[in-house]
Amino acid sequence: MMLTLAMIVSSLGAAFAGEEEVNSKVLGAFKSEFKSAKEITWTIAANYYQASFLYNDQHVSAYYNLEGDLMGLTRYISPSDLPLTLQSDLKKNYSEYWISDLFEVANEEGTAYYITVENADTKKVLKAKDGKSWSEYKKIKKS
Repeated sequence: MMLTLAMIVSSLGAAFAGEEEVNSKVLGAFKSEFKSAKEITWTIAANYYQASFLYNDQHVSAYYNLEGDLMGLTRYISPSDLPLTLQSDLKKNYSEYWISDLFEVANEEGTAYYITVENADTKKVLKAKDGKSWSEYKKIKKS
């Protein structure tokens, strides 16, 4: 499920929609869970709905299946929001890279972090599921 959610996040290309086009089960579940959400934007794909919104002054995305079940949440975070062990690991093992993207995924499997680090030649996407160390999720050679 964590991998599925990460793949959904990285391949968003679905159609945007208003509330009137969102499945009533999904809309009801969202409104029940996130009563104080603001600036809500819906995206519809073949097998899921994504709600992007402002919640407690943070930009969050919630992913729902067609039955209205919450599959997971994502939010962009800053490096200082990472657990200290992950910050230390970045400094120790990836100091020659800069960070171009960082987000947190939370679902029934727990919390994972995905970070994109780059240098002049390489782009790497790293994943941390245990909160203690990064593993290479994807590596891209720049041309």
